[in-house]
Amino acid sequence: MRAAGDPRLAGAYGHCGAQLRSLDAVRWLACLFVPGDKRPHLHALYAFSLDIARIREIVSDPRPGEIRYQWWREALEGEARGDIAAHPVALALLVTVRKFNLPRLALTNLVDARTFDLYDDPMPGLRQLEGYCGETCSALFRLAALILADGREPGGAGACGHAGVAYALTGLLRALPWHAARGQVYLPADILARNGVSREDILSGKSSPELHGALRELRVLARDHCRAAQAERGEIAPEAQAALLPLALVEPWLKRMDARGYDPFRDPAEFPLWRAQWALWRAAGKGSGA
Repeated sequence: MRAAGDPRLAGAYGHCGAQLRSLDAVRWLACLFVPGDKRPHLHALYAFSLDIARIREIVSDPRPGEIRYQWWREALEGEARGDIAAHPVALALLVTVRKFNLPRLALTNLVDARTFDLYDDPMPGLRQLEGYCGETCSALFRLAALILADGREPGGAGACGHAGVAYALTGLLRALPWHAARGQVYLPADILARNGVSREDILSGKSSPELHGALRELRVLARDHCRAAQAERGEIAPEAQAALLPLALVEPWLKRMDARGYDPFRDPAEFPLWRAQWALWRAAGKGSGA
């Protein structure tokens, strides 16, 4: 692995920051409120997550996607063939993993969980959905806390777990029309059945009172996890509290979905970036993202 002062490594971290700013502006903005020496490492972590999440978009069928996931597993386990340094996200991430002694298993578990994205299988139930959110998003909150704590135990594993489920659930609700357009349904089958909604209704873009009922249930669940994260945030070391900053956007997004006349297939619950930055600034001033 190249030394930290190598221009190629600096370029790799710069690439991660540019990717994050372009594709996940909220997390990029949240990184503005962390110490400058930690910022590139958070960029690398989040850029890795983005790379994994976007594989479904750039492959024509599951097989090449599985190959890319396997490449990442091998890279994380130190078994990848070829020049890792040629992949800027992998280079920056692996340096970050070594610097802060991040648990590689959490990263490979994230890759494994994202395998679900390659297929159009239904999400069987709420427990499976929460597990998916935990492996893909709660892990990011936890790893970010480790980075901010210089690799020391930051505490707050429970808070990070709840924060990740709240954030991921909200994101999946916002992405409903986009997922439906590509033949995917992340809403759990048990909640859909309880509300009388079929998978076909969602794939056809059919809004209905029944669907709104199912979405309300999931918004309640997201808020429950948000409150649980707030209740446990004091267990996180002060220097790692900023790991929770992205959680500050959950309630504003959910409120947009609560609005009268909300159409889940036409309104992605967006608002201007200046509002996102304002919410993050206020949360940072309070010492946490909750």
